[in-house]
Amino acid sequence: MQTTTRATTSRQAVLTPYALEPSRHLYFSLLEQKPTAEALEKARQYLDEQLSATAHMQSDLPEDPQELERWVLHSTERVGQEYRAYLKARKAGAPRRYFTSKSHALYFLRGVAPTKLVDGAWLYGILQRWNDARFTAPIQIYLEELGEGLPDKNHVVLYKKLLASNGCEDWDRLSDDHYVQGAIQLALAYEAEHFLPEIIGFNLGYEQLPLHLLITSYELNELGIDPYYFTLHVTVDNAGTGHAKKALQAVHDAMPVEDRETFYRRVIQGYLLNNLGAGTTSVIGSFDLEQEVISLLAEKSTVGKYVHSDYCRIGGRNVSEWLADPEQIPAFLEAMEAQGWIRRHEDPQNSRFWKLIQGERAEMFGVFTAYEQQLIHDWIAGDLVHTGAKVAATKDQAGQDRVAILPKRELSFRAKQRQQEALCQGPADDPQAVALNASTAEVSDFDSETAALEQRLACQPTREAGMALLIEMMSPANHHTASGLLATRLFNKLFN
Repeated sequence: MQTTTRATTSRQAVLTPYALEPSRHLYFSLLEQKPTAEALEKARQYLDEQLSATAHMQSDLPEDPQELERWVLHSTERVGQEYRAYLKARKAGAPRRYFTSKSHALYFLRGVAPTKLVDGAWLYGILQRWNDARFTAPIQIYLEELGEGLPDKNHVVLYKKLLASNGCEDWDRLSDDHYVQGAIQLALAYEAEHFLPEIIGFNLGYEQLPLHLLITSYELNELGIDPYYFTLHVTVDNAGTGHAKKALQAVHDAMPVEDRETFYRRVIQGYLLNNLGAGTTSVIGSFDLEQEVISLLAEKSTVGKYVHSDYCRIGGRNVSEWLADPEQIPAFLEAMEAQGWIRRHEDPQNSRFWKLIQGERAEMFGVFTAYEQQLIHDWIAGDLVHTGAKVAATKDQAGQDRVAILPKRELSFRAKQRQQEALCQGPADDPQAVALNASTAEVSDFDSETAALEQRLACQPTREAGMALLIEMMSPANHHTASGLLATRLFNKLFN
């Protein structure tokens, strides 16, 4: 009996957060300004495990690295042909291939956030080789991923804004599989000295133009969601002058004179790391609208069960009783539908439940984010969203026309942007605009972070010490901050 007890205790001791959610736990432990020694040790172990997971995979890379140029051109041509076929089908009336509704698209944005918010991280460790011409190409890629220090081009800044504008900022509790790609990229960032060929190979795969990038850009725009983050990657990853070409150059420049076969075999292993974890198409394919609504309401019930009064009864119970047990949420939705609180497959404005949620005067105003409202909206609308049927315009309290359901041909994001720009155009010498653009000699609290960096940089004894300081500030956790953006601009100037 004692032996059994000790064995049970041992198994329980192994169930640490890292053991239960290794990718998620590693992801956040590496997304620190200075990861701990323990986190870095875990990163190396994690990469060994992930590389082992690629052992059974087949690679489409050529056996001879001299054939890589032809492989890139062939891949680009194939993607281009498939995209033209997609556009032709859409023009002929085919439905969207990826997103059944706007909530589906927002689900995707949220689901890939752990990967997008460390965009380019895998190349961070190569910055240490800034004085070695063999690594010019990957360093240039990293700088461009960081927007060369410009916030309107920094990929992480852009994605953070995209999430915020659509109410999708709550992404830190996704399943462990959603963090695999981000954890791999962060681990590579801090283990470049031990996994250089794998980084070069991972970069080669990641920087090729995939078909799903072109289609998501097209369909996000259709649904009124800003596609700029994705279209930016279409342009910068091109095989002619962009990252795809530089990634190819990085392979040739880093190839050693001796033992080239071993190096290239490790490049292929790194390339295969791109296939692990939740990717674009798997995230899109996992969307279940009704289950998302149920999960959402179950999460809200932890607080909601305490704040509802007893006067409203649905299906013989008050709301607090329904919310007391998250397992009752499906039955609660059925009861609301049976009593007319929810009218499925109609304009959500016909549902009393929706009117409690949407609008500034709604009783539940502020309870649900924009993303959560979209989930509920599309679930109630049901077949109307999927078929693209139009709903007759109704009047709000101010007498303005309002359409709850997206029409079959919604105004695209770019069309809305053109309209907004036309409305906002004013005289070039607008004094208010001039005042807003005026600079001040005083250092405000907003500028103190960058001023401190400039002061620290001025105190460095050598150029090498200065570059080391800038590299520290360009880490995956920091490059999108004010000091990180400044560090990137300064590094870019010194590097080039």
